[in-house]
Amino acid sequence: MLAPLRCARRRTLLTGIAAMATVGTPSPPSVPRHTNRLIKEKSPYLLQHAHNPVDWYPWGQEAFDKAKTENKLIFLSVGYSTCHWCHVMEEESFKNKEIGEIMNEHFICIKVDREERPDVDKVYMTFVQATSGGGGWPMSVWLTPDLKPFAGGTYFPPEDGVHRVGFRTVLLRIAEQWKENKDALLESSQRILVALQHTSEIRVQGQESPPPAKEVMDTCFQQLSRSYDEDYGGFSKSPKFPTPVNLNFLFTYWALHQTAPEGARALQMALHTLKMMAHGGIHDHIGQISGDEFFADVVRDILLYVSRDLSDQAGGFYSAEDADSYPTSTSGEKREGAFCVWAAEELRALLPDPVEGATEGTTLADVFMHHYGVEEAGNVDPMKDPHQELKGKNVLIARGSLELTAARLGLGRGRLSALLQECRQRLSSARAQRPRPHLDTKMLAAWNGLMISGFAQAGAALAEQEYVSRAAEAAAFLRTHLYDPDSGRLLRSCYRGKDNSVEQSAVPIQGFLEDYVFVIQALFDLYEASLEQGWLEWALHLQHMQDKLFWDPKGFAYFSTEAGDPSLLLRLKDDQDGAEPTPNSVTVTNLLRAACYSGHMDWVEKAGRILAAFSERLQKIPITLPEMVRATAVFHHTLKQVVICGDPQGEDTKEMLRCVRSVFSPNKVLMVADGDSAGFLYRQLPFLASLERKDGKATAYICSNFTCSLPVTSVQELRGMLSP
Repeated sequence: MLAPLRCARRRTLLTGIAAMATVGTPSPPSVPRHTNRLIKEKSPYLLQHAHNPVDWYPWGQEAFDKAKTENKLIFLSVGYSTCHWCHVMEEESFKNKEIGEIMNEHFICIKVDREERPDVDKVYMTFVQATSGGGGWPMSVWLTPDLKPFAGGTYFPPEDGVHRVGFRTVLLRIAEQWKENKDALLESSQRILVALQHTSEIRVQGQESPPPAKEVMDTCFQQLSRSYDEDYGGFSKSPKFPTPVNLNFLFTYWALHQTAPEGARALQMALHTLKMMAHGGIHDHIGQISGDEFFADVVRDILLYVSRDLSDQAGGFYSAEDADSYPTSTSGEKREGAFCVWAAEELRALLPDPVEGATEGTTLADVFMHHYGVEEAGNVDPMKDPHQELKGKNVLIARGSLELTAARLGLGRGRLSALLQECRQRLSSARAQRPRPHLDTKMLAAWNGLMISGFAQAGAALAEQEYVSRAAEAAAFLRTHLYDPDSGRLLRSCYRGKDNSVEQSAVPIQGFLEDYVFVIQALFDLYEASLEQGWLEWALHLQHMQDKLFWDPKGFAYFSTEAGDPSLLLRLKDDQDGAEPTPNSVTVTNLLRAACYSGHMDWVEKAGRILAAFSERLQKIPITLPEMVRATAVFHHTLKQVVICGDPQGEDTKEMLRCVRSVFSPNKVLMVADGDSAGFLYRQLPFLASLERKDGKATAYICSNFTCSLPVTSVQELRGMLSP
């Protein structure tokens, strides 16, 4: 959710033009010469480039028309606000006056915020990945005036090096080729487009049934198990990025194989990965709250940060904070990680107190530094810090358990926990004096949907009404600011404006498939946590709209974008889960839930058709789609409708709800039949009228395809019936 996407580091391949490029020495940034068109934009990322000497255009018809009128190539630069290497390329090249003049003379330059326009990003990233074997951001692509790509890469250093070609040279070479070999470039771009259209097509290949769940689940588990890092958790080699889809799959695999060794292995991999993430540098230990329930504490920690630092006063969630910030209020240059890293001497100055009961001479700094792996010379590998921004600094990483640290220092566990909490509070106060990283106050429908799900699920699992209320507040924000009631459609983004108002672009960006999918999922999660039926009603309306705008009736599954935008050369279907699951992966489960809440069984048929469209990929390389693999299991096992008949405010009903929410069962939906025959659920599902309370008590039914079990009033009996 907090933009954990990959910034390009060293790898850059310019198709047919340049060789491999690596990080170079930064050129001195120049003073901004003028204000360009991006000053009129709302995206914080675009506004960061509004004073470059580059004559940037936003993605739009004005730029396209100028390229055709002047017969110029387009240089397209795509990035996002929290991308470290995007900032590096801006400092080195886009703020460089001489490079800016070359760009302005030979190209129409377009800057895109990939979070605002994922449709544009996906089309050209498909090209970069297909032609270079890799991708990342910043993404640099050269297009013909009719928007067809012919050369591209990621990060480029400004000048040539021994084993690399610099950005200045690349620009001049491409400009020369356009001048001397224009027809060849145009022909090449057309061939590339045709090839991309063919290779990116996803459709049913004759087989019109979903793949078998057991085979697909087992293969995915085996592939994840082989790539698992036994020491540090996670999958494959560093650098690792958070991949919730892998963990969700493993929890589901465990739930379906609880008595088998493979199930135990799946649970161990997931929990160890989560623990290592919580102990590591990705977790902000200084903002951490105290407590004994490890995973619950980490959840509360994350939600505290989001509520405090990423929340708009109107109820929405901002996109992210930058990785780069000024080390001090007098610094003239931002550095990566400056807000979160520490020098050993800083810690010794802030934590000088002797610790009673520990080895003689031990200070608070000694305790803290031992537990969090602080080294006098810094703990960041110089090979992973090419610009030496983190030299002498430490990323806080809990190197061992509290028990191990306590034993090493001769302290009791409780005493150590209190000492570390005191250290964290002091460091938090000291860090509050540092300049905060730049905040991207863009608010996206899709990401707000993901965060609503997070708050709603946490509220239900931890019995924290505060979290459920925060989720409802954000859903109300979406309905007010990112939904057009006249058209019934979602909008992609809105922005924090002047005086903390919420602003919209002059021409609002319409919602993409991911916006619908993640918001619908959020509304289902919010209903199950709050039991407010209005969220269900809105979710089902949005599902109908999603079908209308994005469904592919010929090849099945959903396109990522609507039809009819002439500036998009490809209409794609994402085929790989990453930091976020692909929309088609999530929508399979959404459709099954929608059918359970509405009785519209055509949605079950649609879910099966999506799985059929991705069948070949699911059977050969399911590790690329773990969320869809999980959905395959849910599809074949059939969702259980857990219906509780009772007064939502009654203690007996609440006890049953606590029971249902305490059991992890990936193939259940929850609903409460409160006896209101005029309510939305009763109108959608007439069978609910036949379910009654037994002996005046809250009563549970487990239903499958609207056929229900015998009534249950015992919580213990209900718990036994909830297993997958």
